[in-house]
Amino acid sequence: MKSIAVIGASLSGLSAARALRAQGFEGELNIVGAERNRPYDRPPLSKEYLAGDVDETSLTLEPEGEDLQANWMLGLSATNLDAGTRSVTLSDGSQLTADGFVLATGSRARAWPDTEHLAGVHVLRTIDDADRLRADLKPGARLVVIGAGFIGAEVASTARKLGLDVTVVEAAPSPLIGPLGPQLGTAVARLHGGNGTTLHCGVGVAGLTGGDRVTGVDLADGRHLPADVVVVGIGGIPNTEWLAGSGIELGNGVLCDRGGTTSIPGVVAVGDCAAWMDTAGVHRRVEHWTGASERPAIAVSSLLSGEYQGQQVKPPYFWSDQYGSRIQFAGIAGPDTEFTIEEGSLEAGSFLAVYRRDGQPVAVLGVDQVRLFTRWRRQLCALPAPL
Repeated sequence: MKSIAVIGASLSGLSAARALRAQGFEGELNIVGAERNRPYDRPPLSKEYLAGDVDETSLTLEPEGEDLQANWMLGLSATNLDAGTRSVTLSDGSQLTADGFVLATGSRARAWPDTEHLAGVHVLRTIDDADRLRADLKPGARLVVIGAGFIGAEVASTARKLGLDVTVVEAAPSPLIGPLGPQLGTAVARLHGGNGTTLHCGVGVAGLTGGDRVTGVDLADGRHLPADVVVVGIGGIPNTEWLAGSGIELGNGVLCDRGGTTSIPGVVAVGDCAAWMDTAGVHRRVEHWTGASERPAIAVSSLLSGEYQGQQVKPPYFWSDQYGSRIQFAGIAGPDTEFTIEEGSLEAGSFLAVYRRDGQPVAVLGVDQVRLFTRWRRQLCALPAPL
């Protein structure tokens, strides 16, 4: 290949560009980014940056002096992919042609419907989102967080630190029931109550109230929660609409094989917009920092060689810092797994749990057990992939 375009300039796009150069690609490299910012680190947006403990310069992902010999095209989004002409149309009407493409357009935060006119209602995905939210997080204000996933929980934790009155609403019976299961999700959620955050689980949100500015949240059971600020943390939507009609196979993201290869030759996908096939044959989007950092090297290998080279993909891994505790999870658990507590206790709030399927470890959860978790995660990565 003589030219490659990376569509997306966040962590996964940057990681793909680095992998291209590291794997010997010396041709023309264009990187297209919808935001005007150079690549930056998103995890601090809900924690240190939101709290004002660090500034924007500390978020940069590029070390001083790094030069990928790339043409950065920032502030432009892709609007169409034409596989026949090997070209992408950009939001300014221009066209970018290349021999190969890396799709890394990420995802966007899911907003609450019909709230565009309501001041005080926020999502959190970008630096601009964080700046707008931080301006509303004033001590003594009443914050309601919709969704007790990691973004919602981290915002709640930061807001408590800033002196807000915080309530979290979760539609599921317990927070994080998807990745952790009900019992351990409940155990992790005790951090909220122990730090002064009110948590309502098992109840949906009927709507938001207010005129020009939000005044509260109506729950599906008839209760009303007064609010000065509302944060909506109900997941992300993959940015793949621009690929409709391109012929590329889409589902919940760009459908890929186990090496990031898409249904169109010479096109791979990475990061939050990509749904790679896992060892169970299921397409799964992995919206975590480590996936965006590690998987592009595999996808780039597939792109340059023309096919997936069989590298083993590490189990998904994520971490979250809440109320001074570190939560770490690696692997994929499910309803058919059982867990044992290997260290600590749920009651003490510090523990390490190992999930097993048919007796084989498949996932590990640690709360304030960093060293032991690291050891178990290493073991998990070394295990042969299940059939």
